[in-house]
Amino acid sequence: MAAPAPAPAAAPVNGARWLVQALAAEGVDTLFGYPGGAIMPFYDALHGAALRHVLVRHEQGAAFAANGYARASGRVGVCVATSGPGASNLVTGIADAMLDSVPMVVITGQVATPLMGTDAFQELDVFGMTMPIVKHSFLPRSVDALPAMLAEAFRIARSGRPGPVLIDLPKDVQIGDASHLPAHVPLAATPVETAAEASLHAAAALIAQAQRPVLYGGGGIALAGAVEAFREFVDRTRIPAVLTLKALGALPAAHPCNLGMLGMHGGRAANHAVQESDLLIVVGARFDDRATGKLAEFAPEARVLHLDADGCEIGKLRAVDVAVHGDVAAALERLTAPCAAQAREGRHADARRAWGDLCERRSRRFAARYDAPGEGVYAPKLLRRLSELAPEAIVSCDVGQHQMWVAQHCRFAHPRRHLTSGALGAMGFGLPAAIGAQLQDPAAQVVCVSGDGSFLMNVQELATVARYRLPVKIVVLDNQALGMVRQWQELFFERRYSEIDLSDNPDFAVVARAFGIEAISLSRGDGIDAALQRLLAVPGPALLHVAIDPTANVWPLVPPNHNNAQMLDADEVSSLPTGATAPARTAPEDPTHALPA
Repeated sequence: MAAPAPAPAAAPVNGARWLVQALAAEGVDTLFGYPGGAIMPFYDALHGAALRHVLVRHEQGAAFAANGYARASGRVGVCVATSGPGASNLVTGIADAMLDSVPMVVITGQVATPLMGTDAFQELDVFGMTMPIVKHSFLPRSVDALPAMLAEAFRIARSGRPGPVLIDLPKDVQIGDASHLPAHVPLAATPVETAAEASLHAAAALIAQAQRPVLYGGGGIALAGAVEAFREFVDRTRIPAVLTLKALGALPAAHPCNLGMLGMHGGRAANHAVQESDLLIVVGARFDDRATGKLAEFAPEARVLHLDADGCEIGKLRAVDVAVHGDVAAALERLTAPCAAQAREGRHADARRAWGDLCERRSRRFAARYDAPGEGVYAPKLLRRLSELAPEAIVSCDVGQHQMWVAQHCRFAHPRRHLTSGALGAMGFGLPAAIGAQLQDPAAQVVCVSGDGSFLMNVQELATVARYRLPVKIVVLDNQALGMVRQWQELFFERRYSEIDLSDNPDFAVVARAFGIEAISLSRGDGIDAALQRLLAVPGPALLHVAIDPTANVWPLVPPNHNNAQMLDADEVSSLPTGATAPARTAPEDPTHALPA
């Protein structure tokens, strides 16, 4: 009998193979990337490894997919690209993660260390280029630097205020002998400090003095794992709450204290409440200009209590009366009982109840209507119906008018179910972010809402959706224009429409079918329910191409250099002559002077 053939020798452990094993030890199960010359040893090490690599069709897609994975899961997203153009194509996705505090580890290939600085093929100083948009960067010069570097990269990405970390990996480090390196041991995230006891006492005292308090919740609520603590605080204190774009879902949409989104496209009830408040309780928000409007006139009568894990945000744009720096969830838990007692029995309890009733009445009065005339598709109605038919969906959207309509009309069960490029406002985010969200939980229902302009920026990722048969549902609202730019040109640039015409768009349903994805077209309002039900019933990926009115605008709107009480609405601009600017309304119904003293 012939002797059995010897087993193939195990591949030597080089830097790349050690890194792949270390990523698995960090709990990474999925990474998104695109191979090339300088990162090829890493891809060789991936061959046969347990890690799932998702091949996107553009490196920006890899960064946004890792971004969406991290936003939806709360875990660190990982993306990989080669040197030069591969690395530079990641930059927009890295910047988005930095500005929206998304934990990511970005691995780029680099030319071998002897070639660095020689203008070698595809050499690019990605370390220097990304320095302003990462929490930290690493450029190991030998395999011996890998263990400490990788552990630190993941610790930094997930600690404190999360964000992206870059590892620029020279090719000779990838192929260097790593057989002597120890097995990787992850480092725990640095714990968030507990807020000082004195600051909590001062916060409770400040809340006790308020007659018209408003909670102003931001994206830091979800980052701090404070959603349940925030909801409990609102339930027991009954303080009216407004939310930023990234905080939507921190309160159930139907909660009587939830006044909705504030800011440029926020609701009237939310904006008026903030402008008339005497105390802003700021929880994980950063006074972004899209939320505050004209900052000098934002909440002019309000004192400010600011709770945040990032001390750099406290007092950055608005002076505070009391700062609570530390664990936001723990701080809210400590404040809930005393503040609930104040709401029931404090000396301003009657005024607080009247204030809450006023805010709730306004919320009902200014609620959105969905009875738009005409036979066409009214985008807010379609999105509200989508939200009703898929109440637990993760919705990933792009940037533009549809982004604001999603924020205004969809209802989210948790902030991690609303994925949107907030601070950077990056078009092309929606589809790859939806891919990442689907892969972090294959059982989740994921919907991408995009506009015709944004969709074409990363349309190639339809190939990724099709290859992996991801059951992502895509809704493309097609107004054949760059809608938000067109709206601003209409209102503030005397209707000089410059380079916003997209009337030569392809038929997006045909495009989807070319990738093997089922597609539906919709152009009439009476077909909304049937189209959405059909879309959601498809077992695999599907696209709904929706033709909407090219002249439709997002309302209300706070004009630039105005305060948030000065909102424009459709009825205020419809009769204006060309070039005129509407006067902004300031006086709400039910003035606050009707409140008890």
